Amino acid sequence: MSNWIIYSIGFLAQLLFSVRLILQWILSEKSKKVLTPAIFWKISLFASFLLFVYGYLREDFSIMLGQALTYFIYIRNLQLQGEWKKAPNYVRIFLWIFPLLIVIYYFNNNTYDMAKLLKNEDIPKWLLIMGIAAQTIFALRFVYQWIYSEKNKQSLLPYGFWLLSFIGSVMILIYAILRKDPVLLLGHLMGSVIYFRNLILSKRENLTNILKATSDD
Repeated sequence: MSNWIIYSIGFLAQLLFSVRLILQWILSEKSKKVLTPAIFWKISLFASFLLFVYGYLREDFSIMLGQALTYFIYIRNLQLQGEWKKAPNYVRIFLWIFPLLIVIYYFNNNTYDMAKLLKNEDIPKWLLIMGIAAQTIFALRFVYQWIYSEKNKQSLLPYGFWLLSFIGSVMILIYAILRKDPVLLLGHLMGSVIYFRNLILSKRENLTNILKATSDD
């Protein structure tokens, strides 16, 4: 497959990730608090779908790992918001089995070529480890968000989510520079700014809630 097609898939995925953040940011700024709109999760799921494909085409295991860790959490948040059941049955079935279909598709003579992914000549081992660590931290934000949301029985984006987002995004930004990956560079350059802004909004909201609770007492 030609490079321009591969990069187009990656840029489209990052564009969608940026759009979801901008929409969430604008709505949060208007409300003066961090919001979790359903469109955030819908766009996230589709963008994750595309970036997973991009990661494989680039033979970049760290990108694939990052998306694999968050894909089903996006679906779970849509379930918590009651949006998942609104999708047609065939769409939901396809999205559930998509990761499995990818694994089956890339089996070669009944052997999954994992060695090829972990031994990319264009990525030194130390850089691959760094990329995996960055993607793992970045993905853990959604694990944290998922646990937090399950406890509160609603889809929320707490302060810890934005903190992990900012740290992971900066690490991926460094990885992108060293890897010379324009897709990751563009996506996380803008993302890190929005994550930092949401940190401020979230911190301000928490402080307001504490002061309100104190005054009520």
